[in-house]
Amino acid sequence: MLKPILLVEDNPNDLELTLIALERSQLANEVVIVRDGADALDYLHGRGAYASREQGNPAVVLLDLKLPKVDGLEVLAEIRAEAQLKSMPVVMLTSSKEEQDLIRSYELGVNAYVVKPVDFSEFVRAISDLGIFWAVLNEPPPGSQRYIKPR
Repeated sequence: MLKPILLVEDNPNDLELTLIALERSQLANEVVIVRDGADALDYLHGRGAYASREQGNPAVVLLDLKLPKVDGLEVLAEIRAEAQLKSMPVVMLTSSKEEQDLIRSYELGVNAYVVKPVDFSEFVRAISDLGIFWAVLNEPPPGSQRYIKPR
């Protein structure tokens, strides 16, 4: 079973565009959608509404920076502080071109920082490339499989 892609996005338009782009890339990975940082952390820790989810980390987390409840930088900091999560790929997918956001993301250990293109076709291409790279081409660290073993 392929590992899912965790998409953390609160903007309905960006969410729809990202899903269209991932669909066009023809990835077989399930896309799990959460709309705020608190839900992202609950998903990753397998608690609350996600207590019964399949064990294992997603193939990649596509993380918006500006989120309700817990922002993307706080989510990233918690991911990198947890032994079971810290090697998981995280891509900041944001509209922020603020230098301090970029610097802080890399200081916290983000794998990539992608500014959402305004042009639809550029956005589709960028998301498709991201999905293919992180879910298919990237070699995960030893001990973390590309697949989740079914129970």
